[in-house]
Amino acid sequence: MATTVVTPKPALDKPLMHYGQRVLNRTAPGARRTEYRMLDIAPLTPHIGAEITGVDLSQPIGDGLADELRQALLEWKVIFFRDQHRFTPEHHVALAGLWGEREANPFFPKADTAGVSRLAKDAAMIGNENIWHSDHSFMAAPALGSVLRAIEVPPAGGDTMWADMGAAYDNLSEPLKDRIEGLTAVHDWVPSWGSTMTEDQIAPLRKTLPPVEHPVVVRHPQSGRKVLYVNEPFTTRIVGLSDTESRELLDELVLQARVPEYQIRFRWQPDSIAIWDNIAVQHYAINDYFPQRRVMERIAIAGVPLS
Repeated sequence: MATTVVTPKPALDKPLMHYGQRVLNRTAPGARRTEYRMLDIAPLTPHIGAEITGVDLSQPIGDGLADELRQALLEWKVIFFRDQHRFTPEHHVALAGLWGEREANPFFPKADTAGVSRLAKDAAMIGNENIWHSDHSFMAAPALGSVLRAIEVPPAGGDTMWADMGAAYDNLSEPLKDRIEGLTAVHDWVPSWGSTMTEDQIAPLRKTLPPVEHPVVVRHPQSGRKVLYVNEPFTTRIVGLSDTESRELLDELVLQARVPEYQIRFRWQPDSIAIWDNIAVQHYAINDYFPQRRVMERIAIAGVPLS
């Protein structure tokens, strides 16, 4: 009788979507922990996302409170506020200014006189941000963060999710960490934003927004923590690899944002506000509310080149 020989598959160092324990650190090892005196923090997970209470963002923000807000964002990566009913566009600008200058997105509706972009989605203007991404990674100095306020929300649906890309990096296998160390990737807006444009519309924007390169693993400019920095809509290829190798590696890396343990999901209410660290996290606006109306206002915070 003939014997069937089964060749075993090579063992993987760690399956892509493994089960069991994951390393979920809120901060980089050795980072100082802050004692907050001017605000209260309610964590939404142990390592990403916290709701801030005891703060009225329509009131002047002194130096002490500003320092604690900046530290809370650095520690939790995305922070939330509820019931900010007296919050105006001027307050929005002042709040974003705690972190830096405003940065315009050339593909968003023109901002109002205060510099706030209004994003209204309904049956006529369908949301298309339902993909894991990092804002403005197609720029040489990607946005440091964003401040988003809910104006009108559907009765159900329309949540936003954020994924901790420091945790995503920490849980990569050691061989994969070694493989991607020192690699850079090309980021480009044309495959996503340009997909609905003509060549004549793309050409003038190409002059001011050419493809850029960023490290696959960046050091966060404030915390120094290593962060996985590739995303589905804007990262097009890894420099120095063949097309096949680049595609296979990117496919594996961008999937990391989809791991639920790295994520936080926020249910919006009118006058809720979220501030996120755009280098530390990716986000995903869930488009499950069509054709209901959802209106948000956003300011992006200008960033610095990444290393």
